[in-house]
Amino acid sequence: MIVEWNAHMFSSDRERYPIHPRAAYTPRETMVSADPLADYLARLDAQGIDRAVLVQPEPYGDDHSLVLDCLRREPERLRGTAFVYPDDPAAPQKLVALVWREPRIVAVRFHAHRGKDHYLRSFTDANVGTIWRRAADLGLIVELHIGPNYAADLAAALRILPRVPVLIDHLAEPHLGTPEEYEEVLALARFDNVSMKLSGLGHFAKEPPHYPDALPLTRRVADAFGPDRLVWGDGEPGIVDTHLAHLPETDRAKVKGGNLAALLKFA
Repeated sequence: MIVEWNAHMFSSDRERYPIHPRAAYTPRETMVSADPLADYLARLDAQGIDRAVLVQPEPYGDDHSLVLDCLRREPERLRGTAFVYPDDPAAPQKLVALVWREPRIVAVRFHAHRGKDHYLRSFTDANVGTIWRRAADLGLIVELHIGPNYAADLAAALRILPRVPVLIDHLAEPHLGTPEEYEEVLALARFDNVSMKLSGLGHFAKEPPHYPDALPLTRRVADAFGPDRLVWGDGEPGIVDTHLAHLPETDRAKVKGGNLAALLKFA
């Protein structure tokens, strides 16, 4: 089974799905569609992708109307993630209400990297901890779009926060940190509930579609986390074959979808 965890849905219907007042960016016209779900399902079919997790995009903030509509339309094939504002005192209860309303929400996502540090100061902040505990109560995964500069802070939080599955997006955006900070990212592998997503290669590598120029870095990540705690995220599934060619096909199958299928209890 191949599982993708990455896509954002953006609708051209701004009346039905308005941009949030706290939006960090507005999607470009090339990113929006009159029926983004239909377009995305066609891509899944073309790539041979069986299941997918839709990621709540920042432009919609904590208004999940579009992702909820997508999950209602495609309840078997898709799951979704939530986004709440860590500085919102009502965020923990908003998360609970959302998951009670739609159990196909499987994760809550935090953003913290250079250029996007206005969402939270530290993973040890009180309200972040409350949101994390509600996620644990709800059986959610904690998805982290972090940069290397937050790795040490995250390590401190992981020692005191409830144990939940943690998924780090986009290789922790290596281009947004220093080599010394990235060593802290690799050190997160010592927490056996932390997995890394082989995604976002196009954010820093220059050789699409499989970005072989990133191999020196991805090999270090693979060596640190191992095939049981790596998942593929975006682009073509063939990225896994390029970057994990040193592993047997059975391990590459885990990264392409087997690990997520087990975590999300996909049949």
